[in-house]
Amino acid sequence: MLKKAEILLPAGSLVKLKTAILYGADAGYAGIPEMSLRAQSKFSLDELREGIEFTHIQGKKIYLTLNLFMHNSDIAKLPTFVATLRELKPDGVLISDPGVFQYVREHAPELNLFVSTQANICSWAAVKFWQSLGAKLCVLGREVSFAEAKEIRQKCPDILLETFIHGAMCMSYSGRCLISNYLTGRSANRGQCAHCCRWHYKLHLRLKDGSIKELVIDEHNKDSFDFLLEEEFRPNEYYEIVEDEHGGYILNSKDMCLLPRLPDLLSAGFDSLKIEGRNKTEYYAGTVARAYRQAVDDWFQSPKTWDWRRYMPEFDTLQNRGYCLGFHDGNLTNLSQNYEYTRTLGDWLFAGSITEWQGDDAIFEIRNFINTDEEIEFLIPNCLDVIKLRFASFEDAVTGETTPRVSAGQHKSVRIRPTSWHLPITKVKKLLPQYTIARKFMPLTGENRTTLDHKSAEFLTLCQR
Repeated sequence: MLKKAEILLPAGSLVKLKTAILYGADAGYAGIPEMSLRAQSKFSLDELREGIEFTHIQGKKIYLTLNLFMHNSDIAKLPTFVATLRELKPDGVLISDPGVFQYVREHAPELNLFVSTQANICSWAAVKFWQSLGAKLCVLGREVSFAEAKEIRQKCPDILLETFIHGAMCMSYSGRCLISNYLTGRSANRGQCAHCCRWHYKLHLRLKDGSIKELVIDEHNKDSFDFLLEEEFRPNEYYEIVEDEHGGYILNSKDMCLLPRLPDLLSAGFDSLKIEGRNKTEYYAGTVARAYRQAVDDWFQSPKTWDWRRYMPEFDTLQNRGYCLGFHDGNLTNLSQNYEYTRTLGDWLFAGSITEWQGDDAIFEIRNFINTDEEIEFLIPNCLDVIKLRFASFEDAVTGETTPRVSAGQHKSVRIRPTSWHLPITKVKKLLPQYTIARKFMPLTGENRTTLDHKSAEFLTLCQR
């Protein structure tokens, strides 16, 4: 009988961790800035302790990251950090540097050692190598196709294997890119990547007199020519560079979404399904956890009637760059690249979350502007249903002042009275506990509407191949 794979969510903060667990994550991974790829982590040491205690009370797991590639100056910090790990007792420690792996194995032998995606494991031989050193789990690189991953699973049956299923794609081996270091001085190896591959780059002409002129693309000439690159050793093979008034995006992948291929991964017997997004909001964490939780549970209950299209609308509520299947099917196609824009688009916005219940009053922290009579959807954990609510006015949770409109900022919160709901308050409190997230519909128009529809159509085409 197949073991149900765990759903693993990133935890960029304590609130995000608790939100992900509430909405169905089996485990979370987190870290503190000094010794991991978490330079923007919002965790303090005390919060990590609370997060570990919280997940264990819930019967879930948490893994901590020690996955940077160390320079000499980092080594002096290692003994203190490992001592802290021994005190915290996480369920696993993610490591990529062989020297760090050896140090932790020798000085904290009781810890479960996991090999991070930064180690770029792409073969069964690499898995067996790390297993021989004592690794309990290996994270497969995003560059591994499903056919390769399935072979790795077959040849390495007695070690835990983790694979990515959702999130941003890196145009380099994850965490091993130096573009950001060169252009900004920010290290991807420390979670500070400036995402230079997603910047827009403009074409210029150098004239024979040595002067450089900008090549202006406007509505009068944009359809007159194409820009093609030809590589020296591949004559007559042309790579199109697309540029508009914003510039050109030549290294900008769409986001990975393996929901349509989820049955492949579940039937192959992988142990952990990993979701990327440590810098995303708790709305992202909760929405993705909820959708994959439902999708995984439904497949195990009835694989023959399972249809990925039931869950896809949830992912469409997230801001995204368009979706692709990563390397799952093998070599990438042009449908995996986003040449048009680097920003994220979506019809829904994070409205806020319930931070606490004060008696029968919900304290709702605002994360986007809301007008009266706008419909807000509160996402119920453990299912795909929502509770809808329209505010007649907004009562400040601290001052009691009422307004017809409210905006986010400085932990701005409003009080939702029991009479605002269209259900008995005892039922509402049961369905919408602390950390419940909510969203509002903000439909795109014009060019953004057309672009998003086009990307959705491309994903459908890609999934049908």
